[in-house]
Amino acid sequence: MRPFSYQRATDPGMAVQALGAAAAANNPLTRAAAQPLAGGTTLIDLMKLDVMRPSAIVDINPLARSWSTIDSEGDSLRLGALAKMSNVAANDEVQRNYPVVASSLKLAASAQLRNMATLGGNVLQRTRCSYFRDVSYENCNKRNPGSGCAAMGGVNRMHAVLGTSDQCIATYPGDFAQALIALDAAVEVTGKSGTRSMPFTELHKAPGNTPDIETTLQPGELISAFVIPGRWPRSAYLKARDRQSYEFALSSAAVALDVQDGAIKDARVALGGVATVPWRAREVEALLKGQKFDDDLARRAADAAFADARGRQHNSFKIALGKRVVARALQQAVMMEI
Repeated sequence: MRPFSYQRATDPGMAVQALGAAAAANNPLTRAAAQPLAGGTTLIDLMKLDVMRPSAIVDINPLARSWSTIDSEGDSLRLGALAKMSNVAANDEVQRNYPVVASSLKLAASAQLRNMATLGGNVLQRTRCSYFRDVSYENCNKRNPGSGCAAMGGVNRMHAVLGTSDQCIATYPGDFAQALIALDAAVEVTGKSGTRSMPFTELHKAPGNTPDIETTLQPGELISAFVIPGRWPRSAYLKARDRQSYEFALSSAAVALDVQDGAIKDARVALGGVATVPWRAREVEALLKGQKFDDDLARRAADAAFADARGRQHNSFKIALGKRVVARALQQAVMMEI
């Protein structure tokens, strides 16, 4: 691991100033000279691998006093960005009215990691693409812009089939983000100009021609909270993976339904494990709304979710698998007793 300086921020202003001062204006946040440290479950790994090389680490854990709360505000839920994944997953309100959130957190990582990892850090975690994480491979546009993408002609079983470009096919690895994007969550961001809010859908950037720029955050900005409007007791998260625990998704689906008089009044669907960013399947939602659920509707919804998918040598199986996951997740949500 390369040498770095350590600074402990005691308030948001100090954290923002420290991160902004060390960040080069022309560098994406993920390659900034200063990095925030919360749970450290991703950052420390990548520093050890020499993928991330910050010269300064800013410890933001003291901010947890105000940034780790779990609050029900009317018909909405506010989650502090420094709340631990395990605490949110175990919260009674979350389990009762946002089971898709609880499940997405419970199915992530290991119990030990969930006890350390924060919500903000989780949504910003970087891809597990082996060509990104192994610096002996030069050809990684996400790590070394303009060098090419070794995964396209290499081993790409875990890679994306949706949202790809000719520059990058790396998969977004998280679970919690799928629940957030499905539920129309907003993200609160604290920076030098104060706090701003934006739809969670605007946080992550598809690779396009700049796969090294992964989010819309500016240098010095920190995620301080997530806000989920409404309540979604009929919601579920289904994750297919190579083993039952401590494994990233081959395909996953976050589903939230509002069913009245046997018909789907509203539907929210997001996909994980198959796309370069948290993926909202709006074409599926449009197909479901106003319909009575049956096996044929589930099949048509699953087909619609992957209509634009592009498989490669080793990951084409994800298309068929993903369709089954979507259909099963819909069936699971419909059958929930609330």
